[in-house]
Amino acid sequence: MRIVVQRVRHAKVTVEHRVTGQIGPGLLVLVGFTPTDTPATLDWMARKLVQLRIFSDDEGKMNRSVQDVDGQVLVVSQFTLLADASKGTRPSYIGAAPPAVAVPLYEQFVEQLTQLLNQPVPTGEFGADMQVELVNDGPVTIVLER
Repeated sequence: MRIVVQRVRHAKVTVEHRVTGQIGPGLLVLVGFTPTDTPATLDWMARKLVQLRIFSDDEGKMNRSVQDVDGQVLVVSQFTLLADASKGTRPSYIGAAPPAVAVPLYEQFVEQLTQLLNQPVPTGEFGADMQVELVNDGPVTIVLER
């Protein structure tokens, strides 16, 4: 599992001119799954994400988590995070989980975040052609892998 976490002022994902998810201040999370991801992987990643101290405290130090600042989280599936471009010029996506495996993982991950944050977690639409808009705050971008 690989996620790209971006601290944002606001973010929105649109599918066919329809907004499927939108947040104010918080985290935009792009997520890709591998065939070997397990419930333990999802649990570790969800807990790490909500506790990641990348929001500023009163002294301007990154010392607060999305939970601490009552921020929101927007989750967008992105299998291309698992691309292997080490050979040739066309990336291989063999390391990404097929939809039959990835969809349940995606749904479980979103549910875990919903429970940990005690608020709805908006999403994109799995497998759709999505347009993602964001204002990166900082910018702060972190890659987490498990």
